Amino acid sequence: MAEVEPRLFPWPDAGLRARLRAELADFQVREELPFLPSGAGSHCWLEIEKRGLNTEQVAQRLALLAGVAVRDVGFAGLKDRWAVARQVFTVPLGAHKTLPWASLNDENLQILSQQRHDKKLRRGVLRGNHFHLVLREVAGDRALWEERLTVVVQEGFPNYFGEQRFGHSNIDKAGRLLAGASRGMGRHERGLLWSAARSILFNAVLVERVRQDSWSQLLSGEVVQLDGSHSHFRAEDEGLPTLLARAAAWDLHPTGPLPGRGGIRPGGAALRVEEGALAAWRGGAALPESGLHWAQCLAAQGLDAGRRPLRVRPQGLVWAWPDAVTLELDFFLPAGSFATVLVETLLGQ
Repeated sequence: MAEVEPRLFPWPDAGLRARLRAELADFQVREELPFLPSGAGSHCWLEIEKRGLNTEQVAQRLALLAGVAVRDVGFAGLKDRWAVARQVFTVPLGAHKTLPWASLNDENLQILSQQRHDKKLRRGVLRGNHFHLVLREVAGDRALWEERLTVVVQEGFPNYFGEQRFGHSNIDKAGRLLAGASRGMGRHERGLLWSAARSILFNAVLVERVRQDSWSQLLSGEVVQLDGSHSHFRAEDEGLPTLLARAAAWDLHPTGPLPGRGGIRPGGAALRVEEGALAAWRGGAALPESGLHWAQCLAAQGLDAGRRPLRVRPQGLVWAWPDAVTLELDFFLPAGSFATVLVETLLGQ
């Protein structure tokens, strides 16, 4: 099995340094859903602020009070534990039942509002997240900080999966799962490991695109995604000049693989880059003498293939210097993109 290659960034390490999450409130996130609660129905829609808790721990508390299974508690996405995070949960109650939700309030959890909704909130139903970050102990040339921030506003940054996607020892566990060693693994754990494996492979392709300085460009045979949608199509050579102009205007984006079965495959130069990066994840200790790489194993386990943009641009990015060694950032990212990767891009490491 290949080793996870360190992520590469468009700029080199130039001595910029900063400390993120020195305090819990230095990382604040507020989700934005694409719709409002219906105002009526059998589910309670709860807006919650959590501190030092992960999303599943909150869901467990809600389920215990409501007397329902944790799987019946709905939420759109997972939020960082070491953060102040606001997100919505839905809990099935019946049309007329009420509960003392405020009894859950403590220093780590606050019920901000409650309304009625007609259905469970499903995973992935999320427009994106608003972030407020405080970087402390900032070091390095301030002019270079300003320059890189300005470029990120204009050109975006590589859309890597962040380290929090992989968890402790998940890479080795994912290899064992793909090798067929799933004994003792529940459905939830298998899902997390499949997700980690796909994220590793996507990052491997993006590392190679950054190395080739093509992470924000269209290659021949590229599978592109329309901005703000999940619509994909393959860029054919005869239409490439028009598509290049649309990519420059951020109307569409180059993509990398979330391996599985089916889906649109790239061709040409884009396919050669992907195959080269994915081939490194073949055989080894996790898949001895199998000759199969992780992408093939994911397809064999029935996961549907997907695509993910190679780049992302923060919306509304503004920054301020409260003092010489503190930098505050406010911005919005679409669902699935990582604020920590934006900071890593600025640092060049």
